[in-house]
Amino acid sequence: MNLYPLLRPLLFQLNPEPAHQVTLKLLDIASVSGLSRWLYPEMKAAPVEVMGLTFKNPVGLAAGLDKNGDHIDALAALGFGFIEIGTVTPRPQPGNPQPRLFRLPEHRAIINRMGFNNLGVDHLLEQVRQADYRGILGINIGKNFDTPIERATEDYLIGFRKVYASASYVTLNISSPNTKNLRQLQQGDDLKNLLSALKEEQFKLAEQHLRYVPVVVKIAPDLSDEDIAQIAKLLAGFAIDGVIATNTTLDRDKIAGHPLAAEAGGLSGAPVKEKSTHVVRALAAELNGRCPIIAAGGILSAEDAAEKIAAGASLVQIYSGLIYQGPKLIADCVRGLNTVK
Repeated sequence: MNLYPLLRPLLFQLNPEPAHQVTLKLLDIASVSGLSRWLYPEMKAAPVEVMGLTFKNPVGLAAGLDKNGDHIDALAALGFGFIEIGTVTPRPQPGNPQPRLFRLPEHRAIINRMGFNNLGVDHLLEQVRQADYRGILGINIGKNFDTPIERATEDYLIGFRKVYASASYVTLNISSPNTKNLRQLQQGDDLKNLLSALKEEQFKLAEQHLRYVPVVVKIAPDLSDEDIAQIAKLLAGFAIDGVIATNTTLDRDKIAGHPLAAEAGGLSGAPVKEKSTHVVRALAAELNGRCPIIAAGGILSAEDAAEKIAAGASLVQIYSGLIYQGPKLIADCVRGLNTVK
């Protein structure tokens, strides 16, 4: 049963951040009460193997919606093939001052400058331990805002070591536009040094835990083709297990003239679709199958998801589309991608 068209106008009466919390609380109630099983009947499995992992279906939840892992079971009940939580940092931090989240309904878009607000990695891990969910769980890690960029690798290593045993895969978020200088880590020696350190640590942890956990890198849509080619070369050279394309954009061309266009932060939703798909296509051409691609950005329909797969992605993730279309989008995308097969 699709109740979201009735709920959305009410939720959109609230400011975006409180509406986000109310929605998650309602999902928690539905999950605990058993209503989820009635509202969102289990979908037919559409398994796909990527990175040595078997995903129940190729449609996942992007990081950012459940930063602290507080709502894993409620979100899993919606039918996702995998869940990614975070971005989480070694130490708790409040993020940027409010307001920091803006809806642009005319464009089916969101601007956010949250700034990795989270309760820290230890809280997230406790939430993972308490969750019943046993599907594919990605944990997205970042650096604290006050850690100098020259020491960013230290934060990623702290996060990586802590989450390794609890994650199905670990994502390095080096592309958020809302942490000062973070995107610098996508460039040249900064990226090379980060990947080298994380890959070395991955081998050590795999021996220690007797279990190999894939490492995924999340990149921005605001990259030149030359940047993409260089990143692809490093991803393949270090045998990185996957890449998420893409994060939010700083480009405002698609929303030019909107009253909120000047708000700082990353733009997501429909306006980023073309840029994200371009990055997926360019990466696929450069990687030639050496590193699987998880596509995110502007997926608001089954057709959008199919477009990402056709461009070269193996999996897709949604977030802003969920805000505008509701949980039905998940089932639509799963069915649509199953039909494409």
